[in-house]
Amino acid sequence: MRLHDAIVLFVCIVLAVVLLTIAGMRLDYINSQRAEMKLIINEPLENAPPSLAFATVAMGAFRGLVVDALWIRADNLKEQGQFFDARQLAEWITILQPRFAAVWEFQAWNMAYNISVAIPATQPDQRWRWVKNGYELLRDQGISLNPKSIELYRELARIFQHKIGGVTDDAHKYYKVQLALTMEPLLGPADNEYFEALTKTPTKWQQIIENKDVAELIAALRAAEDVFTDADAGKFVDNYLALRQNPKRFKPSAIETIDKFRGTPALEKFDIFAKAYYLRNTLKLDPVLMQQLNKTYGPIDFSDPNKHLPLDWRHPDSHAIYWGVKGLKEVAKEENREISIVETNTDRIVVHSLQNLFRYGKIFLYDVPIVTSEDSSEQAEQRVEKTIYLRPDLRMFQPYNEAMLAVLEKHKRPDDEGSYKSLQDGHRNMLKNAIFLFYQTGHISEAQKIYSQLRKLYPLEEFKVPLAVFARNRFREELEGLGIFDAQEQIVALLRESYFRYALRDDDAASGSEKLAQEVWERYQQEYPDEYRVDLAKLPVLRYLALLDFLNDEQYPPNLRLNLLGRIKIERPELYREFEQYVEQLRKKAEMAE
Repeated sequence: MRLHDAIVLFVCIVLAVVLLTIAGMRLDYINSQRAEMKLIINEPLENAPPSLAFATVAMGAFRGLVVDALWIRADNLKEQGQFFDARQLAEWITILQPRFAAVWEFQAWNMAYNISVAIPATQPDQRWRWVKNGYELLRDQGISLNPKSIELYRELARIFQHKIGGVTDDAHKYYKVQLALTMEPLLGPADNEYFEALTKTPTKWQQIIENKDVAELIAALRAAEDVFTDADAGKFVDNYLALRQNPKRFKPSAIETIDKFRGTPALEKFDIFAKAYYLRNTLKLDPVLMQQLNKTYGPIDFSDPNKHLPLDWRHPDSHAIYWGVKGLKEVAKEENREISIVETNTDRIVVHSLQNLFRYGKIFLYDVPIVTSEDSSEQAEQRVEKTIYLRPDLRMFQPYNEAMLAVLEKHKRPDDEGSYKSLQDGHRNMLKNAIFLFYQTGHISEAQKIYSQLRKLYPLEEFKVPLAVFARNRFREELEGLGIFDAQEQIVALLRESYFRYALRDDDAASGSEKLAQEVWERYQQEYPDEYRVDLAKLPVLRYLALLDFLNDEQYPPNLRLNLLGRIKIERPELYREFEQYVEQLRKKAEMAE
């Protein structure tokens, strides 16, 4: 070997050694950065059998084969009814492939849809457990590891909208009740001022305990009850909220502490902090985004059309909107992107959820006594269960319509004609439903305004008739394919129209609307006898709800609603007593209107 070649070889070897040494010195820093940025995909499994742990580390490139084998095994376990083992395998699969969004999507769907319905409908609490497992897997783990994956946001929104908000599952009412009961204690008076307070409260535990008065409250609770003594921030907040909702579970000294601080700024500040903290850290709901959605999509205040009231966050469709919008915000950050089918479907979920809030967005929870003893006497043991009723919310039409027009404009592109046409079809059908519902409830001017928009946007032959003729034709169409929400809309709308005519002393028209409502109810009950999935509330309940709806409708003049209450007081005194609270409110509104 020539001297020149030997020198070059020596220099290359030395340079290689130096570069490898420098690279080795930087390895710890690079690994720490990868961990902080959550780019490590080979974290060791916890509680895994030795064979799986060995395969994960040793097989390297064969990692995918391990996942395939686990996936097949998990599916077999599900078929055999071994749900807990299947869930454990699902967790391992997501650990092995944490950056593959389809894995999270599949496992969440499998738990929420497949495993849940394998449990009998007579055990709704067990079904709900698996539905929760499904959406919590996405919400708490999948999205945190894949924050830019719109597929996961879309799937999470779909579980809330379809699985919990829909009627395809025999236990859907139980799901709705459980979600509503989870959210209700966190919403306070549920007005704009409350949500503003949620956004302004401190986000960190250290920030709230810097307040001297709050620190005194926290110290008093720690001294009063053992569960507060060594609790960290999360556990302390959980126990505090449990104390406020169910004080009987705690020592009398803890309740006395709350009573001592009741009405003080310290308790008010900590209470709002605890609810915001739980929303952010447990339910992963950011109060700032919640308030933004309230201002954008909240129901219109009929007394001030420029003002939005908060969304009802007890409703599953409000959660579907939240996660759908959050995913759309993430994908909007990408530069020079093309709109994917997943983004289009996420847009659909948002506008469909707004449509659902219009059609059945008002929630009423009622206690229903359940006899637990075969003894039919007065001594029979009873327990109380919550049941839920959903009714149309006419205030949601404007937010839906504005959002839908924006989505139509977004998808008005030559390369997306199919999606645009499909969205137009949905919008046109929704306008037809809204016109009919406003017309039936006596809001003729609003129905006419929407009808004018419909005729302008979609100049079809069927819309060239007068509004009254269109409404009659629409009623015939509704009766031909009656679903549960169509039936409920029809019945409540007809009953509201009956009360409207009754208040005007047009008794013949009032009686006709009431009889027609009863005919629709009877027809639906004959065609759909399924006691779980599609049962309507009993007609007396729907009458009560329709009357309550009429009395709360700000579009009707206060004096008109007072006229109705006046007639009820004379002719139905037992019913009038349930609505006495409205009388003074309506009188004040009538005086202000005059």
